[in-house]
Amino acid sequence: MKHITFYFDVISPYAYLAFEKLPDVLAGHSYSVTYKPVLFAGLLKHHGQLGPAEIAGKREWTYRQVMWLAEQQGTPLRMPKTHPFNPLALLRLAFAAAPLGVDGGTPNRFVCESLLRHVWQSGLDAADPDRLAQLAEHLQPKQPVDESVKERLKRSTQEAIDCGVFGVPTLTVDDKLFWGLDALPMLRDYLDHAPWFESPAWDAASHIAVGKSRT
Repeated sequence: MKHITFYFDVISPYAYLAFEKLPDVLAGHSYSVTYKPVLFAGLLKHHGQLGPAEIAGKREWTYRQVMWLAEQQGTPLRMPKTHPFNPLALLRLAFAAAPLGVDGGTPNRFVCESLLRHVWQSGLDAADPDRLAQLAEHLQPKQPVDESVKERLKRSTQEAIDCGVFGVPTLTVDDKLFWGLDALPMLRDYLDHAPWFESPAWDAASHIAVGKSRT
């Protein structure tokens, strides 16, 4: 049985679409999934990058593309009232509502589904305090959003960075990272034991020389 880790931030529409599509992609395989919320802004800061919604032109394109992708995928999607927004309250709630376990536990699929659909199916302000209170009442968090919960989100984000994660969603299995909604077919191919993954091609990508870099 393969174990998959799904790193995501609720701020990402691609993470939402990948989350909804994942069961179909994994159908027929024996697997387990751990869902790990991370702060996308923390990944961007570490790598010195801007998010797609922070770049003029790319922002509008991203929204058009994800709305088209949602229609093609058959997944309900309504853009939140404002985007980007501060996702910290939602990410912390994910850990507060996680089933208790070793080191506090990680959120299950129900919790993650509730958070992502809160953002991407309502068309409302994802960070509205009244809506957040209603969501918390629905999820019945196992512990308050205290310093330990905040620390778990920080650790999850740092763990992702240490694993080489640079964007969301990223799915890891064995020693391989699969980034983005469009990587789901590649993940499926790997789980199907496609011979390409046993060829030198995967490792060869790490050895391509840099011809010129911008300073």
